[in-house]
This record gives sequence, structure tokens and C-alpha cells, in this order.
Amino acid sequence: MVIATLVGGPTVHLAYAGLTFLTDPTFSPPGEYDGLTKTAGPAVTPESLGHISIVLLSHDHHPDNLDDAGRALLPSAGYVLSTPVAAERVPRVIGLKRWHSVTAFGSSGPVTITAVPAEHGPPGVAEHTGPVTGFVIEARDWPTLYFSGDNSEVDVVREIAHRFPSVGLAVLCAGAARVANRGPAPLTLDAERTRAVADIWPGAAIVPVHVDDWAHFSEPREDFITAWAGDLTRLTLLERGVPQKLAPSGSFTGR
Repeated sequence: MVIATLVGGPTVHLAYAGLTFLTDPTFSPPGEYDGLTKTAGPAVTPESLGHISIVLLSHDHHPDNLDDAGRALLPSAGYVLSTPVAAERVPRVIGLKRWHSVTAFGSSGPVTITAVPAEHGPPGVAEHTGPVTGFVIEARDWPTLYFSGDNSEVDVVREIAHRFPSVGLAVLCAGAARVANRGPAPLTLDAERTRAVADIWPGAAIVPVHVDDWAHFSEPREDFITAWAGDLTRLTLLERGVPQKLAPSGSFTGR
């Protein structure tokens, strides 16, 4: 059983196949960071999470995905996976090109982590927001897990689903992030686009994150739930700091 603990923003601790994963580490207190306003601190401390086997870092250049306290955590993790550009800037980062994979070994056996495409805004904007990656995690007898990173484009997810049709858990950076100098289009998924992703994987549990703790998330948690207007049983809403079990919403037979 996958156990997820929401730290805040896009940061989730995942216990999966005998390994511990952490997505986009953000542990700094509320405040102003490079023009973005953080409204709440982390629900748990890095120390309380124990050893992190693998950090899944979608990108290193925005403080709502990697802040100073999150950056300080990286040297203590077993591995840090991100984009090739991040590997040039951040010590110990392993840069994965799109569709490239690495294999780690947990108590349940081998676990494969594949870097998958992500676009941080529509065409014409994503080129300026910088390179971002998502990840797919696979292990025998465990549900395939997709972490979107800061992806806003449903067509990108369709491309991923072509290669990974049996995703059972989709951890999606939602919140419809918007900043004035990047135009009106959301830079992450909104509720409508999240529903479209859910339709791509009808058996997957949809786990929205990136809906708390930052002022530029234009569709925060309550607004996201109101706008969802779909089958709420498809959603697994994580409460900050509370470990929760994740399971696919449909039938699952394992990899």
C-alpha cells in the first residue's frame, strides 16, 4: 500500500515498494521568495520524515518547487532525480532526459523511475518558464504512479499515457498557478484539465497537490474542489501532515 503525506504545496512524502520518495521539496517558512508569496509553512519537518531514498525534483529554478530549506535537504537524500539542466546547477542531481529511466532497489525489489515530459505553461510560455520533468514510478505488484511536476498541458499527459496506459495513481500539480508576466493561461493544471487527465486513466486515483500554501495558485484547494464538478470518489484529497493510504480507484492487477 502506498502511503502519502502532504508536506505542503507540491511536496509529498511517498512510501512505495520499500523506498521513500519526496516530490519537489519545499520546507521554508512563509514569506516572499523571488516575487512569489508563500502563505503557510510545511506541515512536517524534514527530520520527522526520516531518510529519503529518492527526491523527485520536477525543476530547480522556481521557489515553490525547490526552496532554500528544500535545497538544504538534498545532500541527505539517497538520490535526487531531475532535469539535465538542474544537474548542471545543483550538486548531486542526476539529470534524466525524457523517457530515460533508472532502477532503484527497495525491500519489495526493483523500482523503475522514468522521466516523462512536462510543459510549464502553453506553447510560447513554457519556453520561458524553463525545462520541467514529470516522473513515472513502477514496481511489480505496486500501482504505477505518475507525478506530473508543474505540467499544465493535457496533450502531454496523453503522450505519457500512450507509453504508460496502466497508471493507477496520478499525483497532479494543480492549483492553476498564474503569474502576471506569463499571461493569463494557467502554468499548472486547473480542475477542468485535471478532470481531463482523470478521463485518460479511468482506473486511476487522482491526487491533486500544489493547491495549498502559495498566493499565485489561483485555484486553491476549496476552489479546486468546487470547480471539479466530477465524481468526487476519483479524488484522493491529502490533508497536510496526515499519512494517507493511496489506492487505484479501479481494478488493479499489478505490473
